[in-house]
Amino acid sequence: MRLDGRRESSNVDDRRGGGFRLGGKGGLGIGAAIVIGLITYCATGDLNQAFQVASNTSDVTSVITGQSTTSGGEYQPTAEEQELESFAKKVLASTEDVWTEEFKKMGKTYEAPTLVFFNGSVQSGCGGASASTGPFYCSADQCVYIDLSFFTSMKSSLGADGDFAYAYVIAHEVGHHVQYLLGNLGKAHAQMAKLSQSEANKVSVQIELQADCFAGVWAYHEQNMFGSLEEGDLEEAISTAQVIGDDYLQKKAQGYVVPESFNHGTSQQRMKWFKRGFTTGDISQGNTFAYRYEQL
Repeated sequence: MRLDGRRESSNVDDRRGGGFRLGGKGGLGIGAAIVIGLITYCATGDLNQAFQVASNTSDVTSVITGQSTTSGGEYQPTAEEQELESFAKKVLASTEDVWTEEFKKMGKTYEAPTLVFFNGSVQSGCGGASASTGPFYCSADQCVYIDLSFFTSMKSSLGADGDFAYAYVIAHEVGHHVQYLLGNLGKAHAQMAKLSQSEANKVSVQIELQADCFAGVWAYHEQNMFGSLEEGDLEEAISTAQVIGDDYLQKKAQGYVVPESFNHGTSQQRMKWFKRGFTTGDISQGNTFAYRYEQL
């Protein structure tokens, strides 16, 4: 993905240096912790439980050192982190450009989210969170949260790599912000509160697949506006969608799947809806709520 010379978004809040460090002797690395958190979320649909499992299981407890990520000075990112930080800011800027234009077409004004960088742990408007859960969006404060080490973990633990794969992750979370601005997220969450866990999981899948489609819509317009995609970029995003499917993660973790616990969508579904957004560039094509669960 060619982003050389592109602007970096200023809608950024850097909170690195104020949390707890994951890693250390005798414990699981952050990659393993992230996978545990992701798998727990896919299996239960409970984000808070995913936080707890990643930090409280006997295997992971030792990686929570309770020490500040810095010794009192300003956080000093590595060269790799600086590169990823710049890339993430440019991708965020691209989403701002694309969604501003798309909202204009709908007669609406796009209000960009804030991208929060953290390492180890962070306090969001939705509660405390750790890096083990991966990137997430919080509608309470309209922020996208990310520990940049997640991208390294994508490669080492999930086999997903490439700059456009990373861009897809950011665009997916921004897709949740788009859902929030359109009112879709609030309606879906209100509906979920009235349902059983298994039925609420189905609505959760609709939410996530729509965010995947919106990520595809962003990619379509990013290419049309800036021509930044390179050979292999689309395959990177599709490969990432595949390895973060509920069925793939559950089978990787336990050797079998529990379909009624799916809350993000299968690998096939996630690839399908991203590609739908990418091939049409039409936000109206992402109305997953218009389909029965079996049709997704």
